Amino acid sequence: MTTASPHARDFHVTHDLVRTGSMGMGVVFLLLGVLAFVPGLTTQYGSLAFASGSEALLFGVFQVSILLNLVYLIVGAAGIIMSRDNTGARNFLLGSGALFLIMWIYGVVINLESTANFLSFNAAGNWMHLVLALIAGAVALMHIARHRGGSQSTTT
Repeated sequence: MTTASPHARDFHVTHDLVRTGSMGMGVVFLLLGVLAFVPGLTTQYGSLAFASGSEALLFGVFQVSILLNLVYLIVGAAGIIMSRDNTGARNFLLGSGALFLIMWIYGVVINLESTANFLSFNAAGNWMHLVLALIAGAVALMHIARHRGGSQSTTT
């Protein structure tokens, strides 16, 4: 029978980490939303459309639209605001993780060339959504597992 290494027991998702994670994810989403409106960082900027049919590419890779940028901006602002306390930060990470997981699933199952692609996803954006969903969800779930039972300890 094997046991976990001593280092595995030393990793804890603290209240500070969940707040920092919420703040960090909020900043990432805000940056995605803002940078996608910057010509030069967004190639084919002239084709930036409100929703479906946008051909603009953030960093030449991630397809964006005005509507998708607004989603990023709103989620980013929520992350920063909700990072003020443990519960809000955890709930933001759970919620944004679920939202971006749903966005990834939707982007994978639809035909990216169809009108169902109303947010203007592409394959690179889909996979970015999955990575961000997994990071946010993992931090939130580890925090929940660590602090199950409603312990409101002030130690980190």
